[in-house]
Amino acid sequence: MLIVCLVILLVACSGAVSQGTPTTMPQLLSSTTAAAIQNTQIPETTQSSATSIPTSPPTSAPSLQPSLAPSPTIEITSTPQSVTSLPDPAGYVWQIIVSGLSAPVGITNAGDGSGRLFILEQAGVIRILKNDTLVPTPFLDIRDRVGSNGSEQGLLGLAFHPRYTENGYFYINYTDLNGNTVIARFSVSTDDPDRADPASETRLLAVRQPYPNHNGGMLAFGADGFLYLGLGDGGSAGDPQGNGQSLNTLLGKILRIDVDDGSPYAIPPSNPFVNQGANKPEIWAYGLRNPWRFSFDRQTGDLYIGDVGQNLWEEIDYLPAGSPGGTNFGWNYFEGLHPYDNRVPPAGLSTLQPVAEYSHNQGCSVTGGVVYRGSSLPEWQGVYLYADYCSGNVWGLLRDTQGNWGNALLYENTGRITSFGEDEQGEVYMADHTGIIVRLARK
Repeated sequence: MLIVCLVILLVACSGAVSQGTPTTMPQLLSSTTAAAIQNTQIPETTQSSATSIPTSPPTSAPSLQPSLAPSPTIEITSTPQSVTSLPDPAGYVWQIIVSGLSAPVGITNAGDGSGRLFILEQAGVIRILKNDTLVPTPFLDIRDRVGSNGSEQGLLGLAFHPRYTENGYFYINYTDLNGNTVIARFSVSTDDPDRADPASETRLLAVRQPYPNHNGGMLAFGADGFLYLGLGDGGSAGDPQGNGQSLNTLLGKILRIDVDDGSPYAIPPSNPFVNQGANKPEIWAYGLRNPWRFSFDRQTGDLYIGDVGQNLWEEIDYLPAGSPGGTNFGWNYFEGLHPYDNRVPPAGLSTLQPVAEYSHNQGCSVTGGVVYRGSSLPEWQGVYLYADYCSGNVWGLLRDTQGNWGNALLYENTGRITSFGEDEQGEVYMADHTGIIVRLARK
């Protein structure tokens, strides 16, 4: 029996508060601006391509809520190709593709033309979904070196090298048996494309974790070919070590490294804190609490970050393609759009507002999603989908050509959503921690 811990992503949720609202194009702020899954036995793996999970769309079609004009301090360097309004969610379902997995926490593809999906199981296993059927033998099983006793520990992230078909490299983020973060490279087997070589591990980076929570976990390659890594602030509550705002630690950050040069990696020379004394040159962005899931829009290169909140607010952050890095997202001076614990940032410190937030009367732990770029549902083109782990709510976020943001609740009670993913065609999937993978489909 596998014991599945409830809160894969954090926080003690306390009390109902006022409802969150959609926000505007992100603005730079100066310092003067102010459920439980218990003792769950994972069932035997089953396949289903015609079943949809029971969800509760809102009783009326969503409408985009207008926001203020974008701040001139942020330059949009990509032109979004997207619909102008959100579709009626009642016309679509989350179709069950496979069930019976063991605590799935990630979904991705290899970009190799095989059509396979790779599913992360938290305890340390990568499974392959081929033609909507689960391959019986795991792609990789490293449970012997993964520590997953804590609810936010385990095998947490997977990214395939952009030239995977040439070099067979993929990268993972996991917590080791001591609870520390490991970023490692593995290679596919030379004689079986559905098997990786567990002895091929090359460790790129190890980060000591002071607490068992807020490990982050996401890995993704950007359009620039660099590997981006998400690390939480080290855990406990309220960032007691001040890691989010410190440039002397990798915790509470998005990192960017070059895995094609150096040993074991190189620092991109355009990283914002290169050659700045004790500042860590790997840092790309900071002021984050727990960026559990982030993604790049595959068409525009824009970056969306789901940063899990403390007690009151969950947020979605955004950086347009071409941003120079060095952005401070504000934690632990701000939680969402709101000052955290009456903290006052130092004079002259600039932070970037989230583009969307919601309060803990709508959930407790945001799961960052993906922008729909598939072809099966053109009416969803350009919509960013994200969810809450505790409530199962799913929202749609859409930016218009003037840079204004609209946000709407689309589905309720969809499950314990740990992650979104895309297949090679851009169709969108969600992972439910209870063992289910679903795909957005037309009714």
